Amino acid sequence: GISVQPCEAGFAGFLYSRSGLGAREGLTVAQGVGVIDPDYTGEILVMLLNTSGEERILKRGERMAQLVFQPFVRPVWQEVESLSATERGAGGFGHTGR
Repeated sequence: GISVQPCEAGFAGFLYSRSGLGAREGLTVAQGVGVIDPDYTGEILVMLLNTSGEERILKRGERMAQLVFQPFVRPVWQEVESLSATERGAGGFGHTGR
């Protein structure tokens, strides 16, 4: 395994699937992306989803995911009575017709 202890505020770790492993073997990071909180210290556990329908076995030391550290911004929440109007409004998926 691998353990981490981030030393710089404002960065989080993101675990992504390896494209070849996902495309050829059907193994992807469960839930799409794994997030390592900036205050997490310890071993990284990678949850994989097997979409192949066949048994897959990984060997020790085999690369299974990609870890990328990226900056992030914590929002400052503000409670309001209503939201400002926008051109799109509250339209959801498919709302724009494209």
